[in-house]
Amino acid sequence: MKIDSVELKNIAVRESQYPVNDKPEFLLVGRSNVGKSSFINALICRKNFARTSSKPGKTQTLNFYLVNNQFYLIDVPGYGYANTGKEMQKKLGLMIEEYIKSRGDLAHVFLLIDYRHKPTEDDELMYNFLKYYNLNTTIVATKYDKVGKTSRIAQDKLIKETLKLKEDEDFIRFSSTTKKGRDEIYKIIIDDLHY
Repeated sequence: MKIDSVELKNIAVRESQYPVNDKPEFLLVGRSNVGKSSFINALICRKNFARTSSKPGKTQTLNFYLVNNQFYLIDVPGYGYANTGKEMQKKLGLMIEEYIKSRGDLAHVFLLIDYRHKPTEDDELMYNFLKYYNLNTTIVATKYDKVGKTSRIAQDKLIKETLKLKEDEDFIRFSSTTKKGRDEIYKIIIDDLHY
């Protein structure tokens, strides 16, 4: 996939601020600090288009990135960040839920988890939440390059067992450094664009 143009089109906290269109949308969810901004930058082939922050929990809006004038990547607030107060966590959770329940243009969800660690309880809750709504979901394990080759089989097993993934469920190992997994993500997007 060749990325010709990217534009941060809408920043939203409620439905009335979403783009009005019929373009497919790809939702990116994951814990704070899982590497969503790096994931977006790797996909759109830009260095710092989506701002990476040393301070987790910075994204507190739904950010709609229009790519090639064909589809949207949507970055949502990360979950599970301890320093985000309970009220704010609840507010962010409701914002994401409103989007998921109201959006007919949602084609696919990429659930980002950190390959270096066992999926957290929050990861499990989010995955079950997405399955409850029957959303096309792919697990993307970020920071794959940070795990040594000898540990990867065990890590795959740990992730699949924790999330109770079935054999046919999508599980992509991803590295924003080496770009491993990027072509697999592109294939999912292209398939959904031509659906």
